[in-house]
Amino acid sequence: MQSITIRGVTIGEGIPKICIPIVGVTKNDILHETEKAILCHMDLLEWRVDYYENCFDIQKVIEVLVDIRQIAKQIPIIFTFRTSKEGGEKQIALEQYSTLIHAVIEQHTADIVDIELYSGDAVVMPLIEKAKQHTVKTILSSHDFKCTPTENEIVSRLCRMQQLGADITKIAVMPQCKKDVLVLLSATEQMQSKYADRPFITMSMGAMGSISRMVGEIFGSAVTFGVGNKSSAPGQIESTILKQILQIIHDTNVM
Repeated sequence: MQSITIRGVTIGEGIPKICIPIVGVTKNDILHETEKAILCHMDLLEWRVDYYENCFDIQKVIEVLVDIRQIAKQIPIIFTFRTSKEGGEKQIALEQYSTLIHAVIEQHTADIVDIELYSGDAVVMPLIEKAKQHTVKTILSSHDFKCTPTENEIVSRLCRMQQLGADITKIAVMPQCKKDVLVLLSATEQMQSKYADRPFITMSMGAMGSISRMVGEIFGSAVTFGVGNKSSAPGQIESTILKQILQIIHDTNVM
């Protein structure tokens, strides 16, 4: 599997990288959260712009993103508008969604943009091509807050994302029982051992699935999301504790 290095952070190698989401509503909230986040144990910063009160105003979004970059300095930034159908805070028309991400790519203030797989190829493909032109990395993502698909379906989605040209692929699912967590982990191992040629991210959400956020190095997931100030999804672990757990697993695994 080929790793990716962004601003000195290598994704897809060694201990999974910790990403802290920023979920403030106002500009002041967002910048305050960012200032607190950079003091935490983290490797990546994700701005969940769908929480922002002015998220449909492209100019204001860009202005906040510039300010986040100034605070974050060399920490890689992921720009994410999570749509309501995939667990986000707001509904957005596909055309508006595409236009927003196009604008962020052109500014090249974010290092990575998250694009939802089920936006459709007509949205996904031009965004991936645009990102490549501007040397911005892409995450193709899929989120299921209702259930855990079959192991084959999870692997199939991740493989489809690779075929579409994403730099990083991602899937998050909701377990209904303990066996669902095992399904997600088994799919992760299968992806790593048989199909992955680039970094990918998997997680089982909620308290039941929190173990999946800790064992990425063993099964293959390259990034895990931790809590700095506020969580962006159920089951996220406070970043300091998460860092300790990841280190323990790494030390045990290499002995």
